[in-house]
Amino acid sequence: MTKNINDMDMFIFICLCLWSLNGVFVADAVKSESVTEGESVSLNSSFTQIHRDEEINWKFGDILIAKVKKNKESKFFGENAEGRFRVRLKLDHQTGSLTIISSRTTDSGLYTVSSSERDTINVINLTVYARLPVPVISSNSSLNSSSSSSCSLVCSAVNVSHVTLSWFKGNSSFSSIRVSDLSSRSDLLLHLECVDDSYSCVLNNPIRNQTQHLNNTQLCHTCAAEESVHCCGFTEAVIRLALSALVGVATVAVLVYDIRSRSLEQKKNVQKYPSNSD
Repeated sequence: MTKNINDMDMFIFICLCLWSLNGVFVADAVKSESVTEGESVSLNSSFTQIHRDEEINWKFGDILIAKVKKNKESKFFGENAEGRFRVRLKLDHQTGSLTIISSRTTDSGLYTVSSSERDTINVINLTVYARLPVPVISSNSSLNSSSSSSCSLVCSAVNVSHVTLSWFKGNSSFSSIRVSDLSSRSDLLLHLECVDDSYSCVLNNPIRNQTQHLNNTQLCHTCAAEESVHCCGFTEAVIRLALSALVGVATVAVLVYDIRSRSLEQKKNVQKYPSNSD
């Protein structure tokens, strides 16, 4: 509820500022545009066609940055906006739409377009996001030890803001942090008994993402290797048990054969040499 009220207050404030600068007007809701730094972005004037002798003005905040008349040369005032735009602006002579070339994060803000003949003003909130670096996965040596069976990994991103850093297993996120302000380094820890190649770390903002997959087995023992060890240990135990059983059976067979042989030998001796009593 508080957020909605704040948004409404901001919109009313914008309307009042524009009214004080341009007189009575009719404004649509504030539109939003997002782009990644270095890309070009077009801001729609909302006009289908500029009328004859009509003048279209663009402002960044309260600073006039460009104006155009139909079929006449455009005028740019980038130097008045602290030299921010310079030669990076382009105007459409038919519709009055404004294009910002090679956008920068400092281009983020409110843009307004007005007409000398119409009361309608279009307000656009532009957000230019910085390019995202690929996150880095490394072993947390301070938590890992040779005596511990668990594995501790850290995913890092440097100099980022308004992003989310997350650990994924497959397509499911199970751990994440939100980085609102620019920081020198942001870390997200991962503690597991073992890992496999389905784990990945993702850095994303509302329009882009960068992913680093966990495929370096030197950082932590893999679950596949652990399962292999368990499998081989079980197989080895079964083989040893089977061999022991075979040895036991063979021993019993030898003993039985020896006893039967001795018994038959004794019977033969008795039949060959009967006793005197007989």
